[in-house]
Amino acid sequence: MQIYVCVKHVPDTAATIRVIGGTGFDESVKFVMNPYDEYAVEQALRVRQQQGTGEVVVVSVGKPAAMSAIRSALAVGADRGILVKTDRQFLDSAVTSQALAKVIRQDGAPDLIFTGKQSVDTEGMQTHFRLAAALDLPVATDVAAFTMTDGKVVVEREIGGGTRESIEMTLPCVVGATRGLNEPRYPKLSDIMKARKKQVREMDLEELGVQPAPSGAPELVALEAAPERGEARMLLGTPREMAEQLLEHLRNEAKVL
Repeated sequence: MQIYVCVKHVPDTAATIRVIGGTGFDESVKFVMNPYDEYAVEQALRVRQQQGTGEVVVVSVGKPAAMSAIRSALAVGADRGILVKTDRQFLDSAVTSQALAKVIRQDGAPDLIFTGKQSVDTEGMQTHFRLAAALDLPVATDVAAFTMTDGKVVVEREIGGGTRESIEMTLPCVVGATRGLNEPRYPKLSDIMKARKKQVREMDLEELGVQPAPSGAPELVALEAAPERGEARMLLGTPREMAEQLLEHLRNEAKVL
């Protein structure tokens, strides 16, 4: 079984991001594998184990530093990796999905493709849908439960309010993983050392015939730091007095009335 996992190299969610030059940021912060992609990697490893055979291939589109995300996946058990290099930190999801589709087609015939449900930096939540469309495959996202038998996949996905939807798909298909699908494993030091010797194929985005900024593509105009959260304010007194204080705040400070 040929299983592909698409991963992204993103800033750690605990990092303090400092905007530089309007459209860039200080990239000296700690980067990690996109957290949702960790669930995708783990599920791919479990499917390979369940089948008793197969290959897990990790694919990433990003800057050369994205190699560390691939090595992280190799350290927990993936077999090999593919890195499509670009000098852009932010790629449109249409470009990313096109690159992923082309490199996967070149590499082999996928039986399963796992991704995270979204990336924590841009949160576009479109790449896996566009990838499935490019490969003409069924897709399900927000997947919190997964089973596979007789060439079919049954998933449960979160649809809000604590409700889950069950979907059956035939192989091959694309699965967008979310928190709760599994418990990602952590690598041992010996596994991290072995991962350095595993094969990672590298290529430039242009080698695939994909332009990083095609005509008509969305353009990043500016980045702005998120405003600091306001402090909580306690209202004291009788219910009437508190209501009057709240109205005064909404009129004079928040200016929403």
